[in-house]
Amino acid sequence: MTRKNSGIVNGALEEISALEYILLGDLLDLLEESDGDAGAWKWISQVLDTLLKMMPREFELQDEGGYLEEVLEEQPNWQGQVRNLYQERCDLLKKLNELQVRMQDSLPLHQMRQIAGELRHELRDWITSYIAHQRHERRIIQDAFNSDIGAAD
Repeated sequence: MTRKNSGIVNGALEEISALEYILLGDLLDLLEESDGDAGAWKWISQVLDTLLKMMPREFELQDEGGYLEEVLEEQPNWQGQVRNLYQERCDLLKKLNELQVRMQDSLPLHQMRQIAGELRHELRDWITSYIAHQRHERRIIQDAFNSDIGAAD
């Protein structure tokens, strides 16, 4: 990838990450307000729709040149960890899509009330898992580049 394209990709990723951060915060707030509130569930649905549109684009940008390729260049023996993170990322997207489908299938509101508590709990768990995944990605990148820095013998 050329330096110019790399800058464009990084800029796009930063924008998507910033919007994603805002949407996840909004989603948490909406989940707090959602008990029996049709308007809140409508907004939750909109936030999920937006996340489900953005995340595949984010993943596509991250995968340009290879998912966590910079980690594998520094630490080729970490291929298993990178593969696990990649699979986890795919599983998280699939789970969010499943939650959105369940939510859509339970509309109108009287049916939503039956599973609202369960959906709230599962969406919160998903957010926690997704944030942990992002932290793990950042940590593996930092560790890959910091592993050769240490005290001289």
